[in-house]
Amino acid sequence: MTQLIIIAIYLTLLLGLGLLAGRSFRGTSQDYMLASHSIGPFLLLMSLFGTTMTAFALVGSTGEAYKEGVGVYGMLASSSGIIHSLCFLVLGVKLWGFGRRYGYSTQIEFFRDRLATDGIGYLLFPILVGLIIPYLLIGVMAGGTVINKVTLGALPELFAGSGGGVPKALGSLVVCVVVLLYVFFGGMRGTAWANTFQTLVFMILGMVTFGVIANTLGERAIVAQHQGQGHSEGEAQAAASEASLLEKMAAASAQIPEEKRTRSGLSKLKFFTYLLVPLSVGMFPHLFQHWLTARSAGSFKLAVVAHPLCIMIVWVPCVMIGAWATTGLIAIPAPVDQNPNAVLPFIVGKVAGPVLGGLLTAGILAAIMSSLDSQFLAIGTMFTKDVVLHRFADDHFSQRAQVIMARLFIVAIVAVTYGLSLFEPRRVFTLGVWCFSGFSSLFPLVFASLYWRRLTAAGAYASVTAAAVSWSMLFWQSDFAAQADYSFELTVLGTTYEMMPVAAMFACSSLALVLVSLVTKPPGESTLAKFFDC
Repeated sequence: MTQLIIIAIYLTLLLGLGLLAGRSFRGTSQDYMLASHSIGPFLLLMSLFGTTMTAFALVGSTGEAYKEGVGVYGMLASSSGIIHSLCFLVLGVKLWGFGRRYGYSTQIEFFRDRLATDGIGYLLFPILVGLIIPYLLIGVMAGGTVINKVTLGALPELFAGSGGGVPKALGSLVVCVVVLLYVFFGGMRGTAWANTFQTLVFMILGMVTFGVIANTLGERAIVAQHQGQGHSEGEAQAAASEASLLEKMAAASAQIPEEKRTRSGLSKLKFFTYLLVPLSVGMFPHLFQHWLTARSAGSFKLAVVAHPLCIMIVWVPCVMIGAWATTGLIAIPAPVDQNPNAVLPFIVGKVAGPVLGGLLTAGILAAIMSSLDSQFLAIGTMFTKDVVLHRFADDHFSQRAQVIMARLFIVAIVAVTYGLSLFEPRRVFTLGVWCFSGFSSLFPLVFASLYWRRLTAAGAYASVTAAAVSWSMLFWQSDFAAQADYSFELTVLGTTYEMMPVAAMFACSSLALVLVSLVTKPPGESTLAKFFDC
């Protein structure tokens, strides 16, 4: 009950923050969608980092480290820190400049102007929404799992069918409703405020709880080590209590099985192609929208410098906890072993204690919800700006009507996402990689739009189509992410090369973009002057 009460208090505080932000709402669609370009350096850093640190980073990385080992950190965390910051610098600043100069609110508005064609919006919109929905599923599924595992036994009579804990379906529904309410009323300002609050919560509480878990498991490792050397239980306990935190962490890490300490089961080429996955941030619609909220180009400086450090602070504890779970220092029951998404909340519930466990659960939910809100708002903005308003004159709908349209579409997407979360779950990490791979395959489009004058509308159509078709085919071959270790294999002269599916998608998209652009009519001089000669 302690964890359940703390979770309820946290969600109530979050709702209050969203409603408070709603009191600052200026009544315009620009304020609802972009917070009137008023976000400074610190809020921008917290918003960008919070919206990229999803259930994939916490729940997913812990579960994947439990299954595959500490190599998970090298595959995505270290590369993401660098590549994300490069994207903020190389893409974010330029797109922010165009957004302020020409009044953009979404990616599609930029691409329509840059390519001088309306059709690209109608092609991109369903693809972007289709890729965001699996991204949303990651958070909704993980939120329900976390709440269920940390509340086991709290209400045995009410929820006997789910071990006395809040059922996953109900937990997911609560997460959806809370996020929906503060996005509904607070818009982008509420999202930015909530992201900042939630990011600070999960970073601070995460480090504190990591210390507690490391201390507990480290003591167990030292006790087992000394008893194995013939020392008495009292001597072993004394040695454990005298050890420093670093010594305890080293002792726990020494118990990690050899196959979990390295990435020996992963080929070098497959590991290298993982570097393409973090490029997805360049095409996240919600990240584009956050870029546009910046008060000035200088607001990006803090995010570029501090983002890699923030990733390290979050990923290292999660990966280490997952790796320590393989040591036997804590017994992992069969249901948790078969569901990697449950590893982190299970360990927190068993080791951290009721109060600290409840606080960390709030931190985990904070990480999950800090990305859900941005994604919901981005989808509502795209529908309003790129589908409805694009077909009518600017003054056809009032500002209030535009906000209502965005809100109603957000409600519809939340309902669809929740419905899909009730079906057979996938590993959060695996589903996340597939989602990010789809966005990464669209990276050539945004990069070429900013830096290659020869890009044509036909080349853009070919690139997006190639990305969508290759992603769909490979996703189908993986049994819709059910095969967690699925790889793309290419045989050349009798040698088979194993790589991440994103490599094939990225290659198809890039080749289609370049080849078709070179054989089609170049863009007009007025378009080039607007984006390259300004």
